[in-house]
Amino acid sequence: MYIVIVGIGDIGTPLTEIATQGGDEVVVVERDESRAKEAATQFDCLVLNADATVRETLVDAGVDRADAVISTTDEDATNVMICLLAQEFDVAQVVSVVHAPEHMSVFRQIGVHTMQNPQRLIAEYLYRSVERPSVVDFMHIGEKAEVFEVVVDAGAPIADRTIAEVAERELLDDDNLVVAVEREGTEGPVTPRGETTIHAGDVLTVYSATGVTEPVLDVFTE
Repeated sequence: MYIVIVGIGDIGTPLTEIATQGGDEVVVVERDESRAKEAATQFDCLVLNADATVRETLVDAGVDRADAVISTTDEDATNVMICLLAQEFDVAQVVSVVHAPEHMSVFRQIGVHTMQNPQRLIAEYLYRSVERPSVVDFMHIGEKAEVFEVVVDAGAPIADRTIAEVAERELLDDDNLVVAVEREGTEGPVTPRGETTIHAGDVLTVYSATGVTEPVLDVFTE
């Protein structure tokens, strides 16, 4: 895959590392000269010290044959401009970081795949780890829905019950669904069936249309 990455800061640096180690052909565009020089010595890829909001810069980066353009600068206005220019070349995947939540709609309107401000996501993960330690991981879907991983406590209402029993007792309503069960000693997560029994210590992947609320978590925790 041919990827043009704009920005070699806190996000662009690990992204470039992952892409180059994965065998992708990568071109980095960085406006700051010192960062560009450091990236050129650190990564096995082409690094352009130039302004990606200038059309000719993207041409020099080979955007006309790129499979993806990923903009990671710290300014949303700059990211919008870069994405619009990339779309002129019919790049299949145009992706951008979005720092201000109120700007998300702008990126959606122009058809750009987005990632919310990673610093905010990290802060939310840290807060969740203190507020709800049983939740191992989570991901937002839309405004309210979430997919999350939770460890089942020994005294939880769902513990030692089959999926069928959970449904019969209405421990989970139609807005919540256990989609995978991961158990120590097994090769990987399994898709639960009616006869699948949930045990304490299981890591469940759960879809919740209402998000990770206390009533939902009470089913899985003691």
